[in-house]
Amino acid sequence: MAGRTRSNAGPGENVEHIVDLLRSWSRVDARRMFSGYGLFRDGLMFGIVIRDVLYFKTDDDTRRDYESAGMAPFRYQRGNKRIALGYHTVPAEALDDGDELAAWAQKAYAAAVKKAAGKPKRATANNKRMPRGRHD
Repeated sequence: MAGRTRSNAGPGENVEHIVDLLRSWSRVDARRMFSGYGLFRDGLMFGIVIRDVLYFKTDDDTRRDYESAGMAPFRYQRGNKRIALGYHTVPAEALDDGDELAAWAQKAYAAAVKKAAGKPKRATANNKRMPRGRHD
């Protein structure tokens, strides 16, 4: 794929290419995050692009598909520890075929939806959590 993304510019050719390929599947927003970009559909992050490598969200139901295709998990170093996140690389051939990339993206989005459904709701101004302690 094209050169690396530039931190002071827009998303770069690689991220723009991915977003363009997914356009027929759904509207995808690329947002700057740390050293790369998060890919979002309907406010849920389902993919990341780090150092021009595309990773899609995985879960217990989809991880085997990625591993069977020889795709590695996203990992990073924190101190002496190697951390693996619930994202895997996407097969290279999918980056040249919008329909194939959309099929992988759909699995990733479903994993993101499932994870979001399992998270407790955050407190808002209208839905304040009660402080710990005695409540009268």
